Amino acid sequence: MQNSILEIAANAVMAISILLAGRNNIHSWWTGIVGCTLFSVLFHGSQLYADVALQLFFIATCIIGWRQWLRGDHGHALHIRTTRPATLVKMAVAGAAAAAAYGLVLKHYTDAFAPFVDSTVLMFSVIAQILLMGRRIENWPVWLLVNTVSVPLYASRGLYLTAALYVAYWINALVAWRHWRRQRAAGA
Repeated sequence: MQNSILEIAANAVMAISILLAGRNNIHSWWTGIVGCTLFSVLFHGSQLYADVALQLFFIATCIIGWRQWLRGDHGHALHIRTTRPATLVKMAVAGAAAAAAYGLVLKHYTDAFAPFVDSTVLMFSVIAQILLMGRRIENWPVWLLVNTVSVPLYASRGLYLTAALYVAYWINALVAWRHWRRQRAAGA
């Protein structure tokens, strides 16, 4: 019961954070920190240790983003850009290698559930977040991949509300990718 309350709270706070981020509102950063902290505790209790590390990464990027906005960025976005194919290939290879290496660590030194799948979510979320922070259009297909893998992973641990949220993230990534392509074509 305690886990379900934690899961509901984490999902509620993250839904608010996502809505605020969509409105380019500075309060998305601190709500993101709170939501990621709640998810970190939830994932630790579900033995998804790579997801705990991912939430810590997201907390750090929220702190950095919040600080940048307070210093005067005021949410002004970079122009939507593309990434060179060679760079994307390097990122994919590095992500796969890092996922395999971290998966091995989790498998041999922890009681992690699905260490390689969990590590894949971690590493490719980091790649997607880096691309997103640089306003690179390729972040959206990477988020689609992450969300596709995350839904069954979270459902397999009984985190059905979180799995449902990741279905919504999947839909959001698809819509956002289309929107960003239109904006880029229009010169945004």
